[in-house]
Parts: sequence; structure tokens; C-alpha cells
Amino acid sequence: MTIQFLGPEAVPVTLTVNEKTVQVYVEPQRTLLSVLREDLGLTGAKLGCGRGQCGACTVIIDGETAYACMTLAIACEGYDIRTVEGLTQDGNLHPVQQAFLDHDGYQCGFCTSGQVMSAVALLAHHPHPTIDDVRLEMGGNICRCGAYPNIAAAVLAAADAMDQKEG
Repeated sequence: MTIQFLGPEAVPVTLTVNEKTVQVYVEPQRTLLSVLREDLGLTGAKLGCGRGQCGACTVIIDGETAYACMTLAIACEGYDIRTVEGLTQDGNLHPVQQAFLDHDGYQCGFCTSGQVMSAVALLAHHPHPTIDDVRLEMGGNICRCGAYPNIAAAVLAAADAMDQKEG
């Protein structure tokens, strides 16, 4: 077996972000968050703690949530990455985004994109959650303002809206 080492200089990486394929040159130690924000101009995911503890940088990679601050960009080649910017379709907000607006699921807004992405992933895997499911599954996202009751209400409302849309 031959081991291929990359770097330390920048290497080409092809990423699929919000259904678009892009090629970037990144040093192997760079995080997905830094590439999204600095190279691709996608600033929805925020750098909160930088330790994978707050959820402000949450994105969806191949259907699963991931902390972009803890994920190396070179490890994302070949995967589908979805950011909050990729949720809106034809100018229409995703049902989760709309529910966050309707139910005041934010205060300062810093954690909102991570909360929204976690909610989108939750509803993709569990379309009819209970309040306890929401609390458990959204536990990796911290809201410093304490908007948790409104966030939970928004997630449940989005589940209802998505169910009605399908039905």
C-alpha cells in the first residue's frame, strides 16, 4: 500500500456545494468552514467556538449534520455539502426557514443558520418528531439568547407544514 501525502502547499479539491461543483486550492489543514466563508463567500455558517461544541457552523454533508469548523475541506471531496444558502429554492424559503421567521426562532441570529440546518436534517430523517425528539436532536446547537422554546415550536411547525405540502 502506498500512502499519498498532501501538502503542505495548497492542493486542488473539487467540492459539490449546494448542488454546484467548484474547484478550490486549499492547504490540507484548512477547515470546510474557512473554505466556505473565505473562498466561496458562503457566510451563513458561523465560527462560534471553533471546537465543534456550539453548532453555529452546522452544515449538511451527504444528509448528515457536520460541524464545518471541525471538518477538513479536503475530506469533503466527493460528498454533497449543503449550506443554509442552498435551502432557498426559486426565491422561496425552505419551510424550516419560514417557520423560524413565523415563530421567532431566533433573537440575535448568530446561531440561526446552524439551528436551521440541524432542523432540516432532523426533519429529513424524522418527519414527525415530538418535542422530546426536537430537544434531543437539536442538542448540539447552542443559542446564547435562549430562544429554545421558539426554536422547538418552529421545528414542529415546519414538520406540520412539510407534511401538509406532501399530503
